[in-house]
Amino acid sequence: MNQTDKNTHVKKQITRTLLEMMKTADFSSISICSLTAKAGVGRASFYRSFKSREDVLKQESDRLAREWGAAFENSPDASIDTVFVSLLDFYKEHAEFYTALYQAGLSRIMLDTITDNIGIPDHMPNAQAYLNCFLAYGIYGWIKEWIKRGMQESGTELHEMFQKDAKKPPAE
Repeated sequence: MNQTDKNTHVKKQITRTLLEMMKTADFSSISICSLTAKAGVGRASFYRSFKSREDVLKQESDRLAREWGAAFENSPDASIDTVFVSLLDFYKEHAEFYTALYQAGLSRIMLDTITDNIGIPDHMPNAQAYLNCFLAYGIYGWIKEWIKRGMQESGTELHEMFQKDAKKPPAE
């Protein structure tokens, strides 16, 4: 196994083990020492790949976002009309990970990934930055509430729910 394969193996092993440990222990009680011992890797290997336990989850969140983005871009059905259905279905497919973040009080990792991907750089004109921020926080709030309520609906069901509600006349 070459060095790249070893690093990939270590990252996967640590990520998998951390998520497994989070099922039975509070995130704050999981030490790097216990994590690496259970993962069967050395502490030095951990610190070569990650800055902290939260960084493990941030990197996994970013990896999943890239995975969804690539799958969406390569989908023959990809369009502005299908982006949210696709995103929500992807979150539901990976519900175990996103629910673990929520239950550990680490939903801000999802927010960071969403804002990083939407992009709100300091040099962006204010109007565009505000619009991107509105979009990012709206998506985050929507997903967080959906996770809180048990992710009962599919992306398509949520889309249909919003389409139906959008056609209702405003309440008086």
